[in-house]
Amino acid sequence: MNYDTFVDQVARRVRTDPERAVVLVHATLATLAERLTGGEVLDLATQLPAPLRLALRPSPSTEAAERFGAAEFVARVAQRADLDEPAARDVVRAVFVTVREAVSGGEFDDLVTRFPRDYRELVEPALTPGVAALRRA
Repeated sequence: MNYDTFVDQVARRVRTDPERAVVLVHATLATLAERLTGGEVLDLATQLPAPLRLALRPSPSTEAAERFGAAEFVARVAQRADLDEPAARDVVRAVFVTVREAVSGGEFDDLVTRFPRDYRELVEPALTPGVAALRRA
C-alpha cells in the first residue's frame, strides 16, 4: 500500500480530510513506537510507506518497550492529536485496521500478540475476517 492510499483509508474511516488524517496517523504510530521495542518498530516500519517510517523511528530510548495499557495508549494519541478520548479511540482503531491492510498478516499478528488483553477493543476491528480479504483485493 502506498502512502496516499494509507492516508486516504484512514481519512475515510474517521471521516476527515487527508491533511488531518496525516496528523492522526503520525500520532498513533508515534505512540505505537513507544509501546514496541526498537526491533519491533523496525520490523513494522519496513513494511509501511516511507513517509510513515518517520513516525516509527526508534531512538535509544525506544529500544525497550514502554509498558502501558490501552487507556494510556488512547490518552497519548488524544494528547498528540488534540482529540477527546472517544475520538482518539476511533482513530486508533482506524489506523490499526489500515496497518493490517498495509503489512503482511504475520507482521500484524506479531504486533497484536505483544499487546496485553486490554488492547483487544482497539485491535479487534482489524482482526475481523473481512479485513484480510480487503487487504488481498
